Amino acid sequence: MTKVLFINGSPEKQGNTAKLAAALLKDTEAETLNLTDYRINAYGQTLAGDQFEEVLAKIKQADVLIVGSPVYWHNICGSVRNLLDRFYGPVAPRELSGRKLWFIFQGASPEPWMMEAGEYTMKRFAGLYGMEYMGMISSVEEAQKQTIGG
Repeated sequence: MTKVLFINGSPEKQGNTAKLAAALLKDTEAETLNLTDYRINAYGQTLAGDQFEEVLAKIKQADVLIVGSPVYWHNICGSVRNLLDRFYGPVAPRELSGRKLWFIFQGASPEPWMMEAGEYTMKRFAGLYGMEYMGMISSVEEAQKQTIGG
């Protein structure tokens, strides 16, 4: 059975990012990891209580990753950006090969260049770590056209 992990970067656990994930997941069983429930220190910090390794272990156990972010300050939200930054060093290039990655990115009225910038980042992230980038989802209609698989 395919193990699916939805990483929700939004502080609104049941907000629009989660709603898009639900549309994408349809009847697919998935674990949700809300980044706001975890303490992930900034890249370069060594502080007590950091939970990056715990989050990374969940990511490594998944076959399919769905990373969701609202558009904040014209780009990916801070919690997702911070998670991506923390991959430098602990995760080797291509270490997540064989996994699929979808990116949920939505906002009230983002401009095309904002969406392009977010997608560029996630495509590069997926490529660096060996994941198959499945695309960006920014509407319910786009989500409903996708099939996660099982």
